[in-house]
Amino acid sequence: MNYLSYFSFDFSLIVSVLLITAFVLNVVFGFIIIFLEPREAGAIWAWLLVLLFIPILGFILYLLFGRQIQRKSIFNLDENDKIGLEHIINEQIKAIDENNFEIDKPEISNYKHLIHMLLYNNSAFLTTDNKVEMFTDGHDKFDALIEDIRNAKEYVHIQYYIFKKDNLGKKILNELEKKLQQGIEVKMLYDDMGSRKLNLASFKKFREQGGEVASFFPSKLPLINFRMNNRNHRKIVVIDGKIGYVGGFNVGDEYLGLDKKFGYWRDTHLRLEGDSVNALQLRFMMDWNSQSTRDKMRYESRYFPDVESGGKVGIQIASSGPDEEWEQIKYGYLKMISEAKKRIYIQTPYFIPDLSFLDAIKIASLSGVEVNVMIPNKPDHPFVYWATYANVGELIKAGVNVHIYENGFIHTKMVAIDDEVVSIGTANMDNRSFVLNFEVNAFIYDHEIAKNSRLAYEHDMTHSSLLTVEKYENRSTWIKLKEGIARLLSPIL
Repeated sequence: MNYLSYFSFDFSLIVSVLLITAFVLNVVFGFIIIFLEPREAGAIWAWLLVLLFIPILGFILYLLFGRQIQRKSIFNLDENDKIGLEHIINEQIKAIDENNFEIDKPEISNYKHLIHMLLYNNSAFLTTDNKVEMFTDGHDKFDALIEDIRNAKEYVHIQYYIFKKDNLGKKILNELEKKLQQGIEVKMLYDDMGSRKLNLASFKKFREQGGEVASFFPSKLPLINFRMNNRNHRKIVVIDGKIGYVGGFNVGDEYLGLDKKFGYWRDTHLRLEGDSVNALQLRFMMDWNSQSTRDKMRYESRYFPDVESGGKVGIQIASSGPDEEWEQIKYGYLKMISEAKKRIYIQTPYFIPDLSFLDAIKIASLSGVEVNVMIPNKPDHPFVYWATYANVGELIKAGVNVHIYENGFIHTKMVAIDDEVVSIGTANMDNRSFVLNFEVNAFIYDHEIAKNSRLAYEHDMTHSSLLTVEKYENRSTWIKLKEGIARLLSPIL
């Protein structure tokens, strides 16, 4: 018997079977993508290209990155809490619908349609008694946060997409452990992929002292997470129900500008006092209960205290995620852009929105509204950066002012219009934030805060260069090639 020919025949048979299997799987996944999972056409074509050109690796990538979350109830409320929240929402919607929405502040009364949309789609109840402090530097933000943690009397609830146990992370963890020693309740929620170097063993001392820890969508297998594409990108801290933090800063030394690759880290974060803190507490409670298997949070009056902040700022805390039917924060951005009369300011590290978003900006600019967009000058994700560059190149032809931030890395997620309304939070202007990740933003109706956001943008302009049509058209063939590849993949980046 010729064993060599037998082996050759057997090997070719195995290869044939593998190829046929890969082809069948591609067809199956293609069928799923097109017919069974609701997606935009761009995302469908992008995944089909991946499956076509890398048939074996393609469906593995699809398993890790492509599967969608079924729109089931991930975040549940106690029935009594739900009834109370629905009452507030219904009362506010009714007041707007019946023209009884009389608030003696034009930044609120002039935007009742935006407020109504966020109420109707997102249960983002309006609060009008808030004080807001805005941070644009990591040192200032974390100094204030650590001081507030030190002054905590009841509890600290802390949630970050990225929490690193480097110098900054250890400093914050040390302060939290001190509060535990004082008998203060401390709960920490981190994202399993964003904080991939953490695990429960990382919090051994913290847990021994009574601290509670949970990770969002943790990996079921080592190095493999089948929810890799749906991450909790929110950053929330609530202290005693009186102080809340929300914005773009994660916890890590690079957010203090200590990473040589990125240099200075420009971001925006908010410190809130007032009833908007209750909305952040509610969001944290739902996120915590979705992942904690034993220590479920229940409504307690101490979590939602009555506080006299003395503030007059109007705020809605809006959240979005793949479990929602509507792209809530994206709709909020679009409504703001459509209602702008004079000026629009947008800052984002990633600018890969869909055609509806791009068209809204073009329409605003072509209608005579001054539109300003700022992006970083360096990528932390190469494909994402070149897709961003391609999109802003399209906008400058419609008269949009595009500024390239040169003083390090800009991570701010901000939209401001007409010195009246500003949205600041965790949602970038891309498909990942609009559709795939769990996000939270504060929509703020206040002249002073919106004006300060504009002034911060104008200060950043002194560290930026203007991207002109001439500069963009003279880019190299290599850059054009990278843009072309990134544009094809942009719906799934």
